[in-house]
Amino acid sequence: MYDRLISCWTLALVFLFSAACSDNTEVQEATTETQETVAEAQEVIAEVQPVAATPEELHERILTLDTHDDIPFNFATPEVDPGVEGDMQMDIPKMKRGKLDVGTFIVYVGQKARTPANYEKAKADAMIKFNAIHRMAAMYPDDIEVALTAADVRRIHDSGKLVAAIAIENGFVIGKDLSLLKKYKDLGAHYMTLAHNGHNDISDSCNPRERFGDGATEHNGISEFGEAVIAEMNRVGIMVDVSHISMEAAMEAARLSKAPIVASHSSVKGLHNVSRNMSDEAMLALKETGGVINIVTLDSFLKGGDNVTVSDLVDHIDYAVALLGIDYVGISSDFDGGGGVQGWNDASETPNVTSELVKRGYSEAEIAKLWSGNYLRAWTEAEHIATRMQAED
Repeated sequence: MYDRLISCWTLALVFLFSAACSDNTEVQEATTETQETVAEAQEVIAEVQPVAATPEELHERILTLDTHDDIPFNFATPEVDPGVEGDMQMDIPKMKRGKLDVGTFIVYVGQKARTPANYEKAKADAMIKFNAIHRMAAMYPDDIEVALTAADVRRIHDSGKLVAAIAIENGFVIGKDLSLLKKYKDLGAHYMTLAHNGHNDISDSCNPRERFGDGATEHNGISEFGEAVIAEMNRVGIMVDVSHISMEAAMEAARLSKAPIVASHSSVKGLHNVSRNMSDEAMLALKETGGVINIVTLDSFLKGGDNVTVSDLVDHIDYAVALLGIDYVGISSDFDGGGGVQGWNDASETPNVTSELVKRGYSEAEIAKLWSGNYLRAWTEAEHIATRMQAED
């Protein structure tokens, strides 16, 4: 029943949104088919029995995983102690209170001019953040542990501890040295965003930067070096992340990658047309790889104007589920990197997202897929592909 509700209701929303926004008179007119879809959705809603658990109870049974959480350079020091509740949106006390099981802590280094000195600085800055994440686990060994693999995530969660996953934002941190990918993988990096704000040697960004001399495009998507980067990422088991890169680059990455690609923290252009959001075409290409788009709770990506809420976040989840199916969508906060909306403004408020999903008619099994099942499936598949590629070397 829940699957039927989701398919008919979300498709109805997409049809109606298209009608409202299109200049095509035929689409603007409410068709009999669309009216019947809406009516069917309303009938199913009337029949649906609510999930027989509170959001907090659901969180006791499902594994919740947030795919993108930024940290400062002084993370896991007395100034920014993750074991003490403070100003950060994501810390150990807030994770516990919100029953958020897994945080993906990000090794982010901003784009700079591509000079030998800046390449070296980017590598050094990346190591500062890798070390900080591991230091957090050493500071609080009874509370949180670093996961190096998807299996580690499940094992650590089953032990009763929180999980710290690690990922890289901006391929600038490898400079032009492919061997660094294996080093970063061994330190725990399980995905890498190919570019950030500004083109780099790997990929075009969706947000070029004039101060770096960027034009609208540099590589027409992925560079020749970027092709080698993607191949090596596949080989060592780091997932390709297409958030922040141009749509042309995202499409090319989907074509080039032998493993599932992810959008670690993006929303959908079909509801809010900003450069950072993904087009339907790019999302469908991501699906073809077996990947996952993780809808991000960043207000400017969800809609224009003020008072952005959890409901707006779930509107984007609904849209992605209608387009791709329930198996290719996940959830991201981008906490401490600009993320947060009314109702989910820090990790302690995580059950509010689940509450909204329940209101929309998602079943417990579907909510479990959105919160971690889909993402862990893609991560596991990427690891299996890496194992096969290494065996063939």
